[in-house]
Amino acid sequence: MLDNLPRGTITIEEIEMGMTRHLRKTVTDEDIEMFAQVSTDRNPVHLDDAYAQDTIFEGRIAHGMLTAGLISAVIGEQLPGHGTVYMGQSLKFLAPVRPGDTVVAEVEVIGIDPAKRRVQLETRCLVDGKRVLVGEATVLAPSGKFD
Repeated sequence: MLDNLPRGTITIEEIEMGMTRHLRKTVTDEDIEMFAQVSTDRNPVHLDDAYAQDTIFEGRIAHGMLTAGLISAVIGEQLPGHGTVYMGQSLKFLAPVRPGDTVVAEVEVIGIDPAKRRVQLETRCLVDGKRVLVGEATVLAPSGKFD
């Protein structure tokens, strides 16, 4: 994984509108197999080349939630980062992610409620500049007042 900034914490007092963070990850066969193991989602569209070839995807695809998990990594590690509590997430899957694809997961601050420590984030994942997943997240950001 290649991050654009170091891991850590950005407190509610430091968060600004328009702030963005991202990470880049190439999805491997091993990632898909491990996700299937952990999630118990063994749908053959993810694991069986012959089966997947005869689907609308014409080949194997990564689990959508594996891709969505990359958004969680950006939120939990970079923006806001360590100490963040996920409150909600909407997701819309626009295109499949295939083994070997490099996904860029991005989050952008689109709303801040300092009194409640809530932050609204636009979330998206791209492959070769094309959006494959979009959504919004609401998180409870850590505060420097409680350290």
